[in-house]
Amino acid sequence: MKSEGSRLERWFVQANRAMLIALLAAMVVVIFVNVVLRYTGESSFLWGDEVGRHLMIWLTFVGGGLALRNGAHIGVDTLEQSLPARGARAVRAIIALTMLILFIALLFEGIDYAWRTRFQASAALQISMAWVYAGMPIGCFLMIAHLGLVARRYILGEPIEHEDGVDKDLASAI
Repeated sequence: MKSEGSRLERWFVQANRAMLIALLAAMVVVIFVNVVLRYTGESSFLWGDEVGRHLMIWLTFVGGGLALRNGAHIGVDTLEQSLPARGARAVRAIIALTMLILFIALLFEGIDYAWRTRFQASAALQISMAWVYAGMPIGCFLMIAHLGLVARRYILGEPIEHEDGVDKDLASAI
């Protein structure tokens, strides 16, 4: 029987994945329709390119946590692999702590940046740029949550990439 914690973790991963799918689907539809209109008609949506860029920003940050948990980020593990088990665990612990510090710093910088751009309007949609830049702190929060869920297993060298049914190679293709 699965524990309540693993069910919550599975739900969290599935919710994050669903959010990514929705963002990607929206981006694909908007850009595809805009391209079709541009080349078959005389005009396209004035806001299509802008929405595509904004959705790409959100995709990048919202997907960062899933990429982290599935080992899809670029990494150099030569030092870790050349050390004995205890040294490798120490290196992984330092890496996890460094990532946590980075994500927290980016979270606060993202909040500050979104706050400072709240009165700036986007060119085509005339929405507050804070909505666009809010993807950074939200994505960093998700990365902190994913790191918190897998850090112990990562530090101990236990496998984490296939625990939720996601293939690491497929995850990197999202």
